[in-house]
Amino acid sequence: MRFEVSSSELLKQLNIASGAINSNPVLPIMEDFLFDVQNNVLTITSTNLETTIITQLAVTADEDGIIAIPAKILLETIKALPEQPITLSVDENNSVKILSSFGVYKLSGDSAEDFPTPPEEDDVETLSLNSKKIQKGIVNTIFATSSDELRLAMTGILIQIDFTKLHFVATDAHKLVKYTVGNLSTDIARSLIVPKKGLNLVKNALSEECDVVISFNKANIFFSFGRTKIVCRLIDAKYPEYNAVIPVENPFEAIINRKDFLNSLRRIAIYANKSTNQVILNLTERSMTISAQDLDFSNEATEQLNCSFSGDAMTIGFNAKFLGEMLSVLENDDIRLQLSTPSRAGLIVPTEEDPGEALLMLVMPVMMGN
Repeated sequence: MRFEVSSSELLKQLNIASGAINSNPVLPIMEDFLFDVQNNVLTITSTNLETTIITQLAVTADEDGIIAIPAKILLETIKALPEQPITLSVDENNSVKILSSFGVYKLSGDSAEDFPTPPEEDDVETLSLNSKKIQKGIVNTIFATSSDELRLAMTGILIQIDFTKLHFVATDAHKLVKYTVGNLSTDIARSLIVPKKGLNLVKNALSEECDVVISFNKANIFFSFGRTKIVCRLIDAKYPEYNAVIPVENPFEAIINRKDFLNSLRRIAIYANKSTNQVILNLTERSMTISAQDLDFSNEATEQLNCSFSGDAMTIGFNAKFLGEMLSVLENDDIRLQLSTPSRAGLIVPTEEDPGEALLMLVMPVMMGN
C-alpha cells in the first residue's frame, strides 16, 4: 500500500476521526485509525464501540491496501508538518513509512483484521435535515442532559420524530429544554435516545452548512454529510414522559434583555449560597430585582434591571447556574420569562424565532427559605 496526500487535507479528516478515540480503550487496536485505500480514495475509520466515525478523502495511490495505524503518533506527526504533499507506504510487516520534504518517519502499524467492524445500515428509516438545525438542536439541549448514570435515558438527548416535526429534548429533572424543527415531510414516528458524546462529535464535525442524512434502526443512528459518516449506538432505555412537567398555563410574563440578565446573574451568583446557588427574582410591572445571600458568610448582593412584567408582583427563587446556562446558549436580544406561581417551573422562550422552529427552556424553582 502506497499513496500520496496533502498533509493539511489529511490532518483535517484525522481531526474529525480522532473524536471517537478514547485514551483507555477496551481493545488496544481501538487506539488506531483504520486506513483503507481503494481506487484513489482513503477511508479513515475510528471507533470506541459507542461512536464510530468514517471519513474519506481523495489520494493518489500506487497501490491499494488496508492497515491500522496508532492514532496518537500519526496525528502528532501530521500536526507538526507544514502543508505539503506526503507519501505513506506500508510493507508486508505492517511497518508504516511517512515521507515528507523534511525526512522519513517510521512507525509500526497493526493488522486491520483485528479492527472492529463498523455497524451496517440495516433496516433503517431515513430523513434529511439542514446541518444548522442539527447544530442548534444539540447546542440548545446538550447542557441540560444528566450525568447520573443511574438515570441512563436522561444522560442522552431524546430525538423524537413526529411526521412533520422533529424534537430535540434534554432534561436532568431540574431543567428541561425542547427544541422543535417543523416543516418535515416524513412518515416516521420514532423516539431515539442518543448519547451526548456522539452528538457533540456530530456538532463539531459539521463545519459547513449542508444537508445531513439521518438514518437509524433499533441499535444505531447514522449521520452522513459530505465525506463523513458518524454512527452512534443508541441508549436502550425509556425516556421520561417530559411533556407532563411543562406547565400549560403561565399567565405572567416578563420580557427581559438577555445579556443584561445574564451579566447581572453572574455578578449576583458570587454572593449566593454555594450549595443551592439560589437567586431571588422580585418582579414588578417595570423592574426586576435580582438578589442573593449566603447567611453562613453574611454575604449578600442586589441589582435592579428594567423589564416589562404583566401580572401581580411576584417573588420566585431559581438556581443561578441553571438560569445562566440557558441564557448563555440563547442568541436573542430579549427573552420571555413565563411564570404561574413561585412553586411551579418557569419557562424561558425567545421573543423571536425562525419560521418552523420553537425553543422552550424550563427551570424548576428553588424554594424560598432553602
